[in-house]
Amino acid sequence: MRQRKDGKTSRITFLDTPGHEAFKNIRTRGASVADIAVLIVAGDDGVKPQTLEVLKYILESKLPYLVAITKVDKSSADVTRTKQSLAESGVLVEGYGGDVSVVEVSAKTGQGVEEFLDMIDLIAEMENFSGNMDENGSGVIIEANLDPKRGVAATGIVKNGIVRKGMFAACGDSTMPIRFLLDAENNMVEELSFSSPVRLIGWDKLPPIGEEFKTFLKKADAEEYAREFAEKGKALNTNPKGLALESEGVSSLSLIIKADTAGSLEAVRSEIGKLSRERILPRVILASVGSVGENDVKAALATPGSVILAFHTKIDSQAASLAERTGVEIFPFDIIYELTDKTTELLATREPRIEVEEISGSAKVLKLFSTVKNKQVLGARVVTGFIAKGNNLRIMRREAEIGRGKIKELQMAKVDAPKVEEGSEFGALIESKTEIAPGDILEAVSMVIK
Repeated sequence: MRQRKDGKTSRITFLDTPGHEAFKNIRTRGASVADIAVLIVAGDDGVKPQTLEVLKYILESKLPYLVAITKVDKSSADVTRTKQSLAESGVLVEGYGGDVSVVEVSAKTGQGVEEFLDMIDLIAEMENFSGNMDENGSGVIIEANLDPKRGVAATGIVKNGIVRKGMFAACGDSTMPIRFLLDAENNMVEELSFSSPVRLIGWDKLPPIGEEFKTFLKKADAEEYAREFAEKGKALNTNPKGLALESEGVSSLSLIIKADTAGSLEAVRSEIGKLSRERILPRVILASVGSVGENDVKAALATPGSVILAFHTKIDSQAASLAERTGVEIFPFDIIYELTDKTTELLATREPRIEVEEISGSAKVLKLFSTVKNKQVLGARVVTGFIAKGNNLRIMRREAEIGRGKIKELQMAKVDAPKVEEGSEFGALIESKTEIAPGDILEAVSMVIK
């Protein structure tokens, strides 16, 4: 809430979203929930890939927006360069051939903050945003988590009407009686109207984030809404698109994921789904919101080799003790790229090793000198890599393998040589049942574990 210069009172709710690529679904939801978008560009950094991504969401949502150039107090800030960078990216601000409002702001000194808020109020008045105070409250759930003391909780934005204590709420196939109604500062309140953040505690299950929530005067109406939603098959998918599944002939790394919120859980699962390797896939056997408990460790024990990834969440002392006794690995993380790095490391470590044939060099046969039983003396030139005494050979003719052999003796200029490099000619005694002819290619091969 703020007192404007004209004496009127306005309420502005800001939704901040993470910048990491993994959280782009959260940014998409932010764009879909908001009435006005603020494209934030650091004055010392200019336009970044995330800036363009957010701009795409804004334009697709057809949201009115303004640009806030931040960190203008820093000596490295260059507002002119930033505006030019925006113009090159298709954002034409005022003074640069366009009509997109732009404000220069410093959170450190407070410069431009009042102007920034005034600009938001002006856009809101021009757009004539309104809501109906006579309707039951409805809005969108933007985040959900498990409160250790109170149960399943969700944060939302009231888009229309009024949400009151004593009502019943439904979102997706989840329902709840509204006994606790918290505002943005976590204060208990009796009611909240449109444009307000709301904290709803006491859901029977985790509500799907990004879905609309509605409130009802009767419990039966809320339950009916949830049933209809479930029947339409719109309930949150337990195996979202992008999550790698075990395939025939491919090993898997079994993972149990725990996170602080539904949004974090969604981001982690999405990132893990991108980490598949040729011979091993990440397989999420359990993913839920909340701290790591004994049941999670027991679930890991039920699938040998499973590991637990804990993102932004705690590990219960009983769970930690059980994991230590049973050898279950629990890895806690606060930064998502550290989680993906560790998962990549685990996949690489546990990927099944296979024996493959590698070519260290090849040579073209120039002349055949003699043949005695299975032994042939010939001259050749190294075409690629190197040829060494003792090499096993693959004999190729017209790009097809015609036999195998082995180098028993190797000479350069009639002097014994352990190895001959690319471009050099050599003489060799080859042991092979295959008759070698000039023009054939000899490939030096060895078996390597990978």
